[in-house]
Amino acid sequence: MAHQQAENDQDKDIQEQCPRKVFEFVKKKKKLQPLVRLFLPWYRQIFVFFRALAVSLDPLFFYVPVIKEDKKCIGLNNVVWTTAVVSRSVIDVIFLAHFVVECMIRRDERCAKWQRHLWFIVLNVLAILPIPQVVMPSIYSEMKRTKSSNITILNSLILLQYGPRVFQIYRYWKELKSEGKTNNKASQWFKASWNLFLYILAGHVLGAFWYFFSTQRLAACWHKACEIHGVEISFNCDHSFRKLSFIDDFCPIDTPNPSTFDFGIFLEARQSGSLESTNYLPKAFYCFWWGMRNLSSFGSNLQTSSYIWENIFALGISIFGLLLFLYFIGNLQILLEWRATKEQKWIKRRSDHKKQLYDLKGWMSKHGFDRTTSNSIIDNIGKSHEADKDVYVETLIPDLPTLLRRAVNRHFCLELLRKLEIIKGNRLAGREHLLHKICDSLKPMFYNEHCYIVREGDPIDAVFFITDGIAWTYTSNNGEGSDSRHAERLEKGQYFGEKLLEWILRPTSADMYNLSKLPVSSKTLKTHTKVEAFALMAHDLKQIWHSKLSRLGTEQLQSQAASIIQRIWRSRQQRMQSQAASHLCWWFKKTCFDV
Repeated sequence: MAHQQAENDQDKDIQEQCPRKVFEFVKKKKKLQPLVRLFLPWYRQIFVFFRALAVSLDPLFFYVPVIKEDKKCIGLNNVVWTTAVVSRSVIDVIFLAHFVVECMIRRDERCAKWQRHLWFIVLNVLAILPIPQVVMPSIYSEMKRTKSSNITILNSLILLQYGPRVFQIYRYWKELKSEGKTNNKASQWFKASWNLFLYILAGHVLGAFWYFFSTQRLAACWHKACEIHGVEISFNCDHSFRKLSFIDDFCPIDTPNPSTFDFGIFLEARQSGSLESTNYLPKAFYCFWWGMRNLSSFGSNLQTSSYIWENIFALGISIFGLLLFLYFIGNLQILLEWRATKEQKWIKRRSDHKKQLYDLKGWMSKHGFDRTTSNSIIDNIGKSHEADKDVYVETLIPDLPTLLRRAVNRHFCLELLRKLEIIKGNRLAGREHLLHKICDSLKPMFYNEHCYIVREGDPIDAVFFITDGIAWTYTSNNGEGSDSRHAERLEKGQYFGEKLLEWILRPTSADMYNLSKLPVSSKTLKTHTKVEAFALMAHDLKQIWHSKLSRLGTEQLQSQAASIIQRIWRSRQQRMQSQAASHLCWWFKKTCFDV
């Protein structure tokens, strides 16, 4: 039953996450359901990972240009270009499929949510547009031309697409945090890992931009040199080899002249030889180190030129590094507060547990538990403490394992049951199995001071065996105890509900199987102090007694029936004889007095 309920809950989750047609298809295909249930809990995490992976793969396009100083041309790394196009296209297809699925989910939304839905569509369309695949070849061509006037606009298109793509990471990450449990150790470690990943990703992206802008600044220097010397030439590597010494003089590597052309922060890329390297990994790691170094220092060590776009890039590094630092500090503060709060809760919980354990040991000592049972109870409390459960005497017995709970019930009530007159009168004191079943059916009850347990005139549906505390039983005209002529004090070892026991256990009872009629209490049971008791419910007692009779054979039932009839007949004969004797005595006295 529990397994079926869990599957129904999982089906509801699938129906909420998937579009209606997909859900109906999954319901028909039973083989797909385990796979969908396995995938669904990781749905958000997987797409957060793919969004971050997409942003980390986009910088591959920036490493495609390769500078060839000897030929004074700009070539392309075809391996990097192919890898970048294929990876970007595959991820865009995944995002497109996900976008279609979400549109199908959101199509039944009301008109009030349409504006937000429209913003969702625009954001996803901008994020999956193949801008790098289309724009980057145009940028490479602009770099090779004699005059490249459109390169700034094309760069802006590339930069602008990073906005929606980064925002999608933030949106999915926010949804993931709102849906998950944030106050646990695994979540805090995941947050810390995510912060580190964002920092590394930012360094990787900034390093790639730095390399890409360095190639553009070098191409701009070449264009300026050609313009000054009145030379029109394309920096395409397809042309034959030419010696352009004036470019070496105008754009020197070792001794740059800021008065002619200032490379600013991009000079290091040229001097390191990264622009000429065709090996992707050494070049990428060097640029990554440059990005991490300047991001961690907020760009304070950057020596920029007067070129406006270079200063904007350096300013972006400084601002972005500061924002990441503040984000990290904020999460670190939350983590420290969470740990401090958790430590305080643990100290308080440990103190409460010690107090509960002390009270429990006193309770067990008071009731005379043996060492084995006491140790078993304490071990069970230790497991409850590890599971962050409060343990109180009032809730202890129901939470114990079955065998241990039965042992506790028998410790309290077995001897008490044997001493009951009605048990002795029915010759049940020696029936251990029956008494054990009665003990196992007992339910622990705890009552505060001056609390009514049973009121006069209420049906008696349980027998109460008092194991600790003091209670009063009394009869009254108004139910408030104004007449205490019949008040009686009940203490440990006594019980209340004898009428119910006689109702069920007495063989003369005609209603022993009919619980639609219960005896009515002629007394009120009220606690004087805190009372611990065990309650034997009427339906439990009926089932136990019925099972006892059902196990008897036909001959035993006939014998018991004969015994019952004889007992009833003797009782009736005794009453008739007593009545006859009383009438005879009355007649004799009257006759004597008359004489």
